[in-house]
Amino acid sequence: MYVSAFDLFSIGIGPSSSHTVGPMRAALDFARVLETAGALPRVRRIGCTLYGSLGSTGLGHGTPDAVVAGLQGLEPTTCDPDEVRGAWDAASGARRIALLGRHAVDFERDDVALEPRTRLQHPNALTLAAWTAGPVPAVEHTYFSVGGGFIQREGDEAAAEEAAVPLGYRDAAELLAICDARGLTIDQVARVNEEALRPAGEVDAELDRIWAVMDDCISAGLSADGILPGVLKVPRRAARVRARLENAEGDDGRSLPGEWLLAFALAVNEQNAAGGRVVTAPTNGAAGIIPAVGAYYRRFIGGASASGIRRYLLTAAAIGSLFTANASISGAVGGCQAEVGSACAMAAGGLCAVLGGTPHQVENAAEIAMEHHLGLTCDPVAGLVQVPCIERNAIASSTAVTAARLSLNGDGTHLVSLDTVIETMRQTGIDMSTKYKETSEGGLAVNVIEC
Repeated sequence: MYVSAFDLFSIGIGPSSSHTVGPMRAALDFARVLETAGALPRVRRIGCTLYGSLGSTGLGHGTPDAVVAGLQGLEPTTCDPDEVRGAWDAASGARRIALLGRHAVDFERDDVALEPRTRLQHPNALTLAAWTAGPVPAVEHTYFSVGGGFIQREGDEAAAEEAAVPLGYRDAAELLAICDARGLTIDQVARVNEEALRPAGEVDAELDRIWAVMDDCISAGLSADGILPGVLKVPRRAARVRARLENAEGDDGRSLPGEWLLAFALAVNEQNAAGGRVVTAPTNGAAGIIPAVGAYYRRFIGGASASGIRRYLLTAAAIGSLFTANASISGAVGGCQAEVGSACAMAAGGLCAVLGGTPHQVENAAEIAMEHHLGLTCDPVAGLVQVPCIERNAIASSTAVTAARLSLNGDGTHLVSLDTVIETMRQTGIDMSTKYKETSEGGLAVNVIEC
């Protein structure tokens, strides 16, 4: 099993990979299905129903906006985020929507319906329907947003199988066995697989592009001020933290890497909460951890380089594949342990690798990071990816660095394996009550007054 780094790290928009990016991709796919079938010119009405977690927290996550934007032909990777924000209101106000930007049909606000109490085979499900004539939809498809922006169309799950690669692995034990047998590091295993899917130069160019978007997101977040969208009126903090740190360093020359690390994570997740351009890493809700730890490496580790960042991202992707294959990266499936826990493990392993760790130390770092996120619930207040999500990324970034340092103080030998922790996370997600899995029906979401 190997999930490409360019699937795990996909460029999109905030605030959620599963609730914004995934539904946008599903709606765009549906519009293209209509076009391919030759039905687009005959469509007179379009509708979408959001089920389960999408119905519960879709309003706070901008899901209706994303669906409308996707139907209009916008793609998460290339769209202007400003074109997505308010798309639902704009289409309902005009009472028209232009499918793929060219075929206009009537549209009412309730053509995007929320059914939070109805759960299909995946908690993040949406059904899109198109009518040409008569009361019965001419075309109808159900999609599942399975985490990290990945989607599956009902009945097409077999098409989602991973591409064949020369060094595939099912679990961490097999990955380490490959490293030991071939004398490779984990990032080298990932590179062999990536170069089987695309030219070597393209691999480096795309890794550099992903890092550039992550770095730009940090810079934008460190410069932005004001209040985040939504009823909570959460103030941005990253810019104020940056200003304080710059003043402290100017006064006495002190370097405060640990506090900069927190600022980097806050910056990314504030950008995500505002619906800005982010990289799923592996999800939007956990998008700040890998960029923050990468920026910490670039700024504060001697000898850091662009090639080191590529190794960092490839190592993180190789670890992320394990979570995707054997558990989940979706908060609606496994709670926040599946999002922030997975991202923390990926960042810890990646940092350990670029600090000179062996494959076994890298696996140990990822295990330490994940172990201490087991049972973490996903209970966003008001259905917004803000409280506790933003601070949670900052704390997890610090945990990732600590896990990497701890592993480097050993030889990679440890009692609990990464595979055991991933399986424990999977089991915990199954046992976790639905109200703690991105529905805003439990935990902080019901105990914090929204004002």
